[in-house]
Amino acid sequence: MKLVSYRTPGAFLAEPGRAARLGVLHGERVVPAAQLAPGGHPQSMAELLRDMPDSLEGLRRAWQSWSSEADGRDGTAVEELELLPPVPRPGKIVAIGVNYRSHAEEQGREPPDSPVIFAKFSTALVGHGAEIRWDPELTAAVDAEAELAVVIGRRARNVPRARALDFVLGYSCLNDVSARDLQFGDKQFVRGKSLDTFCPMGPALVTADELGDPQSLGLRSFLNGEVMQDGSTAEMVFGVAELIEFCSRAFTLEPGDVIASGTPAGVGWFREPKKLLRDGDEVIIEIEGLGRLANVCREVPGGDT
Repeated sequence: MKLVSYRTPGAFLAEPGRAARLGVLHGERVVPAAQLAPGGHPQSMAELLRDMPDSLEGLRRAWQSWSSEADGRDGTAVEELELLPPVPRPGKIVAIGVNYRSHAEEQGREPPDSPVIFAKFSTALVGHGAEIRWDPELTAAVDAEAELAVVIGRRARNVPRARALDFVLGYSCLNDVSARDLQFGDKQFVRGKSLDTFCPMGPALVTADELGDPQSLGLRSFLNGEVMQDGSTAEMVFGVAELIEFCSRAFTLEPGDVIASGTPAGVGWFREPKKLLRDGDEVIIEIEGLGRLANVCREVPGGDT
């Protein structure tokens, strides 16, 4: 299934106007989870995560029953909705640095011996179609990074690598937007990676059973239509299962937590000359089987985002 979190001012009968709702993406239309199981759960991503794995199995059964008789007119067109990040407010966004060999090479360094972990704050999250916004007086070096987002579906602590993928709910596209001047000036990554709107994610969460092997996906980023990054998750230094094993030995991963698993070569900062984001630019992150995450950039003097 392809799951989305969305808001609408009233596209669906009797839906509260601005509430975040859970839907299933069916082609270019979204079917509310509430329509699949009226009066039942889950009707939001938070409800789905709260009752995992039973909630997912119930939704999957309802979807299979419904979709066998559906036609292309059911649901609401995606363009009529405001898509939120599939997980609107995860407890943790665990980001992994220098996790592609090609990205290490473009920096003139060796791949790390163990995963490099930092955090992005959940307040940085925005969805497909939202603006990436920053104050040009705060940062003048904004860059984009295409990443595979891994969404945890079950509480994970001390999980062995052989079982790690059993704890994954699904996957999505993520843009690890980075203020490079803050990142390198601070000598640590959190502030430069966590400005408001600096973590676009979406458009959908594709459940693990539908995607298959997370280590064989092509991923690309585009800046105003130009290919910037073109790689494969096969290039990861540490694969998804190894990252879950490594993280869960140190701290508990909970349902809804997101692992941003690193980026391949081609980011703007390490080009010569540098190619950074500017007001009006469009950035697209594309991952095989997951779709395209598109966002427009806006410089906002004074920082009113």
